[in-house]
Amino acid sequence: MTSSAMSKTLYVRVSSREDALDRFEAAWHLASGRKPPAPLALLSFADLPLLMKNLTPARWALLKALKTAGPLTIFALAKQLQRDYKNVHTDVSRLLELNLLEKNQDGQVSVPWQAVRAELKL
Repeated sequence: MTSSAMSKTLYVRVSSREDALDRFEAAWHLASGRKPPAPLALLSFADLPLLMKNLTPARWALLKALKTAGPLTIFALAKQLQRDYKNVHTDVSRLLELNLLEKNQDGQVSVPWQAVRAELKL
């Protein structure tokens, strides 16, 4: 996934499986029309505790620092954050899995998003 291939805004949602199926059905109906829907970058979690487990305050601080600094190696990022390399590596690995970060050919990581918008439904 590259930043040039998608929106610059990532939408993070807490929603049930039924809500995800409803969104899929709506997208399917839109896609059957003449004009394809705009791509939507979406990260969805089943509940708030799962969101908070994946987007911890330390990971959010990492994202903010990396967005400001630009592409860095994990070692340089750990040094800038004044955190243990192993913990930063673990956080970066998870954020890469969630597509909140990208890794380039030189092994540097970066934040491809201009904004992250959260929607929490009750």
